Amino acid sequence: MSDVMSSVLCAESLSLAYDKRVVVDGLDLAVPTGRVTAVVGPNGCGKSTLLRGLSRLLSPHEGRVLLDGQAIGELSTKEVARRLGLLPQQPIVPEGITVAELVERGRHPHHGLFRQWSREDEAVVAAALEMTELVELAGVPVDSLSGGQRQRAWIAMALAQRTPVLLLDEPTSFLDIAHQIDVLELVRDLNAREGTTVVMVLHDLAMAARYADHLVAMSGGAIVAEGAPADIVTPDVVESVFGIAASVVADPTTGDPVVIPHRRKRETA
Repeated sequence: MSDVMSSVLCAESLSLAYDKRVVVDGLDLAVPTGRVTAVVGPNGCGKSTLLRGLSRLLSPHEGRVLLDGQAIGELSTKEVARRLGLLPQQPIVPEGITVAELVERGRHPHHGLFRQWSREDEAVVAAALEMTELVELAGVPVDSLSGGQRQRAWIAMALAQRTPVLLLDEPTSFLDIAHQIDVLELVRDLNAREGTTVVMVLHDLAMAARYADHLVAMSGGAIVAEGAPADIVTPDVVESVFGIAASVVADPTTGDPVVIPHRRKRETA
């Protein structure tokens, strides 16, 4: 209970379903505040569904999600947007919108009837563009960018939202290794500078172990193990979660755990 009470974002007995088909079942999770958490597991295990539930895009079938100690379903849409940012998989780019215009949309939750665009908004947008190294591309249409640049533009919009919690659903998908590293370094930098609580879904276990403080390993809609990468990335957990035999060694430079899958033997006729 103490972990739940100290967590900005947590789930209690959370079940999530699509058309009564339960995907996440009775899950409890207290997201470590001010840390980077990576959710890992095989395809179809409920990782992205969990993120949708945590962000209120998907209402609980059972249980609840708490944001700052309040049931997230009881908060207004604008209030949630001020406290929690979400970068979904493959977000849709409005036609013709420039990088700067996209990033400016991150300020919308802070506006209202008597709160219009201000110098503070300009400063926040400028800082987000600088942090993501997009200043020179501010006037370029988003749909003309490379995959890595486009992903940075969406992250810049999330940065401009200035929320204490940021959820990223597979932020490195469809990116080459260099751009994957760029995005994950940006996430780490954001956490270090702002103390932002980050939860991201990742497919690459090695990247998750290197860039996250806390790992949540899922299988079959449930959490199999969670904790520091060095404690979680073990041969037993890898086999339990991914169904493969593997060795785990320490990276000689960083000490991070590295998974070396064993070759599967194929039957010969």
